[in-house]
Order: sequence, then structure tokens, then C-alpha cells
Amino acid sequence: MQIHYDAHSDLLYLRLDDKAQDVVNQRVSDNIVLDVGQGERIVGIEILDASKHLNLERLLPIEYHVAAKLTT
Repeated sequence: MQIHYDAHSDLLYLRLDDKAQDVVNQRVSDNIVLDVGQGERIVGIEILDASKHLNLERLLPIEYHVAAKLTT
């Protein structure tokens, strides 16, 4: 499993299956998008506006990747 957080877009992505495959995005709520792969298996979960819905520091007490914030 891979966990990525992009601070610029405030998007948390949980990749459950590392196998390269085509996926279909399935929005289940305003802020949750599932990536559905072969055999109707969920291979990824996107959480939009993640910091507004989750305490990322408490949720991720493990090492995780944070993309650098872009300055404009």
C-alpha cells in the first residue's frame, strides 16, 4: 500500500494495489473518489480537501510522502 499527500491540492491518495492497470474513477461522495480496477476491485482511494476532513498527523503516524507546496 502506498500513501501520498499533495499539500498543493490537499489530496490524500491511498494506493491499495501496486499492479499497473486501467482504472475507472467512481465518485462516491463530494470528497471521495474510488479507483476501481480489474475484477471490480478497489485499487485506490482519493480524498479531496483531505485536511478539512481528516487530522492527517493523527491518521498517518507512519512515514508518508508529502509533495512540496507550490508558491505563486
